[in-house]
Amino acid sequence: MDGRADGFWPVPDVLAYLAGSWRVERSVRDLASGDEGRFAGTTVFRPPAEGAGLLHLESGAFTWRGVTRPAERTLRFLPGAAPGTADVRFADGRPFHGLDLATGRCVADHPCAADLYRGEFTVAGADRWRTVWRVGGPAKDLLLATDYVREAGGAGTGSAYGIER
Repeated sequence: MDGRADGFWPVPDVLAYLAGSWRVERSVRDLASGDEGRFAGTTVFRPPAEGAGLLHLESGAFTWRGVTRPAERTLRFLPGAAPGTADVRFADGRPFHGLDLATGRCVADHPCAADLYRGEFTVAGADRWRTVWRVGGPAKDLLLATDYVREAGGAGTGSAYGIER
């Protein structure tokens, strides 16, 4: 294994690393009420029909207050300003955040009305990464933690992206 002392795994090319299919498990906690929910599903990063980058297609089931419903979302990961980085956008093209995992860790902010989303992205290895979003403001007080594990045959191994197991 060749991780760094801080436990993060450098990713020289975000788009190459993310390409493929990932199992997703997300916990959602409303810090104000104490309510907790869970999402379980799949995220596929694949090239769009037109243009550069990757589409992030997430689908699965979200359980909140004992009720489970289908859930899905789409994001666009475009090549960033610096080599190996990404510019993450909502499906309609609005900016979301930048993503640079060259050190294996990235912190990104997204203001949403009066609330602030602060995300921390960490890479734990060739086939595992995590996001933790803390959402705070007058409308929301949430903590969302998502674990991604590459599905078998999902796109190869991390060594193809410059990451040693």
